[in-house]
Amino acid sequence: MRYIRNTSTDAAYNMAFDEYLLEQLPLEEPVFCLWQNAPSVIIGLNQNAYTEVNLPYLRENGIQLARRVTGGGAVYHDLQNLNYTIVGRTSQLEVDYPRYMHFVIDALRDLGVPAEQNGRNDILVEGRKVSGYAKRVWKDRLMVHGTLMYDVDLQALSNVLNVEGSKFSSPTQKGNFAGGIPSVHAKVANLRDYLPQFNNVEEMKEELERILSNNHTDTELTLDESQLSFVQKLADDKFRTWEWIYGRSPLASIVKSRKFPCGTIEAYLTLQHGLVESLSFGGDFIGNLPSDTLAAQITGCRYLRDDLLERLSTLSVDRYFDFLSAEDLTSLLIQ
Repeated sequence: MRYIRNTSTDAAYNMAFDEYLLEQLPLEEPVFCLWQNAPSVIIGLNQNAYTEVNLPYLRENGIQLARRVTGGGAVYHDLQNLNYTIVGRTSQLEVDYPRYMHFVIDALRDLGVPAEQNGRNDILVEGRKVSGYAKRVWKDRLMVHGTLMYDVDLQALSNVLNVEGSKFSSPTQKGNFAGGIPSVHAKVANLRDYLPQFNNVEEMKEELERILSNNHTDTELTLDESQLSFVQKLADDKFRTWEWIYGRSPLASIVKSRKFPCGTIEAYLTLQHGLVESLSFGGDFIGNLPSDTLAAQITGCRYLRDDLLERLSTLSVDRYFDFLSAEDLTSLLIQ
C-alpha cells in the first residue's frame, strides 16, 4: 500500500483528514495513514454526545470531544494510542472490508502479537480488546479506521466513558470510578504488554509503517498546500462546530435530581439534535409559581451550560424554586 503521513494531534483536524482521504484524495490503490490524537474522545456518527460521554470530566481535564464520520461507539484517544486509516476503491465490500482489516492484523502478527478479529469490530489479543475499528462507504470507496492501544491511560479511558448505563459505569461509586478500573483491565489490553522489543509508541509506529508499506518500497503520498488548506477548512467549518459534535445527537431522555434548600428537584429532559425538546420538573420543592411555566421557556435552548445559564438568568428562577439561583438550576440541568 501507499502511505501518507499526518503529524497533527488535533482530533477535529484528524477527522477532517480522514474524510478528505475518503472523498477527495486521488486514488489508484489502497492508501494508509498512521496518526495520533492528543487526549480526546471520539464518538460515533450516530451517538448522542450527552449520554455516551462524561462531559464534565472532559471539560475539567481539557479533553477534546469530536465526532467521526463512521458508526460504532465512543473511544478514548491519547498520545499512547496509535490510529490507522486505510482507504481504497471497492466493488465487493464483503470481500474488501475483511481484507483491509487483515492488513492490520497481519502486521501485528508480524510483530509477534497473536492478534485475531472478532465477529463485530474489534481486534483481540488473548480475548482482550486492543483495537476497535469502524468503516464507511462513499461512492466506490471504502474507509476502515481504528485504534491500536499501545499504552493508553486506562483510568482516563474509564472516567471519560463513565456515564450511567454505559458498560463502564460504576453503580457502587457514583461520581468516582475507582471501582470500575478492574473491569476495564479485564476487557482491554495495551499492546505494550506484548511488544517488549519497543521502548515507546513511536517505535511501534515506525515498524508498522515499514510493514504496511512493504518496506517503504511504495511511494509516500504528500498533500500540497491547497489540499492541506481544504482539510483545515473542513475541520473548522464542520468537525469543530457545535452543530456537528452536539447537534447531530439523536433523541435522548435524561433525568437529573438534586436536593436544594427548597427541596428535591427532579428534571426530566428530552434532547433532540442538541436542543432541549421538552423539560418538566418533579420533586418536593416549593416555590411561588408553577415550574412548568419556567420549563416551557427553556425548550428550544441549546443544551450547553452557557446557553442555559443565559436563558435562565432572565427568568427569575427563585420565583419558581425558593432561594434557587439561575446558576444552581443550570448546574442541575447539565451537571
